[in-house]
Amino acid sequence: MPTNILMPALSPTMEEGILSKWFVKEGDTVESGDLLAEIETDKATMEFESIYEGNVTQLLFAEGAAGIKVNTPIAVIETGDSVVEESSVPAGVEESKPEEKPAETSEPVKQAKPVHVNKSSSGRIFISPLAKRLAKENGIALENLKGSGHKGRIVKRDIEAYLLEQKEQPTPSAPTQVQGITPEAFSFDQVTKMYQDREYEVVELEGMRRTIATRLTQSKQTIPHYYLRREVELDSLLKLRSKVNSFLAKKDKKVSINDFIISAVAKALELVPQANTVWAAGNVLQLKSCDVAVAVSIDDGLITPVIKDANKKSLTEISNEMKDLAERARQRKLQPTEYIGGTITVSNLGMFGIENFDAIINPPHASILAVGTGKRKPVVGPSDEIEIKTLMSLTLSVDHRIIDGALGAQLLGTIVDLLENPVSVLLNLD
Repeated sequence: MPTNILMPALSPTMEEGILSKWFVKEGDTVESGDLLAEIETDKATMEFESIYEGNVTQLLFAEGAAGIKVNTPIAVIETGDSVVEESSVPAGVEESKPEEKPAETSEPVKQAKPVHVNKSSSGRIFISPLAKRLAKENGIALENLKGSGHKGRIVKRDIEAYLLEQKEQPTPSAPTQVQGITPEAFSFDQVTKMYQDREYEVVELEGMRRTIATRLTQSKQTIPHYYLRREVELDSLLKLRSKVNSFLAKKDKKVSINDFIISAVAKALELVPQANTVWAAGNVLQLKSCDVAVAVSIDDGLITPVIKDANKKSLTEISNEMKDLAERARQRKLQPTEYIGGTITVSNLGMFGIENFDAIINPPHASILAVGTGKRKPVVGPSDEIEIKTLMSLTLSVDHRIIDGALGAQLLGTIVDLLENPVSVLLNLD
């Protein structure tokens, strides 16, 4: 029977993709694990594998086709099976709900009827990896399920059907998801009329740029931001960095000020664990690991790769990992696991000479640290003498739903203390 291959959801935020390249052509025979296509998302370019064996009978989109919605059929494989099972989704990536109208094929696709769970002679239950994960996440005993897949195999739709049967009416106190974004202030026609006597070019937002516009608009409209500002004296850090880089020069390596900042932020989360949180639709998740996202500018936008367990890593480990992540981010080669997660983002515009700025929180994070450039300024010393110090501005944007002012001030103060006593950044805290 013909099996529809659907546009996969390669990340939880993906809504549509670009079919950059086909690795197969109509008439080819494929096996499970063979590459089918290269898919470009709003954040990365990833290869897409088949989980089926059979003949490719149709390629439904040409290379370069853009705006293909998730779960739209993109190809058809004749598998020889009597039923259609789940489409190919990379491991670790959550599958979205399928479109109601599948692509037309040479033969009608039949809906499988549930049958009793089929077990092997050893008592093993046949179940797809995705269905097994969903069953585990929802605490479902496999013996309670009926499989509708090939030869009684349990597939994703069987888990969904079981959950639908068991679903109870929500209580009034159950947390609800935040509603959508408010309408634009002006329509497209209204704006173009304002400039009808001027020459202009319409540049449509596509891919990453459109995603950034949507998400950051939603962030500002739904998250009650507040802002805390501190200046940090950099002179001790600059001296220590110079000594560290002199030593690392023998190995053709060096660390940046941003590496110190990432390490300090991670250690601050360890020291102020109440701030190591994210918003989860009316609930708060307090993370045990100290993972720091870092804003990286790329063509047409930015992306925030995550340094996992940054509090446990040395400066050189952070530096090496950050260089690798930034390089692959610019090549759009990051995996979803490399840019999803974290509780705080570091956004540094100091290299552009920006003294200070207010950054927008990257949901579901609780905060984002905006880093400005270092400036030589006169400072009144402890004996009222005037000293020249290198000062750097830090602005912490905080989600007031999760972190109150005193806790936010404690987090920012801890970051400042660590940067002004940079030897502590070189140590792993107990």
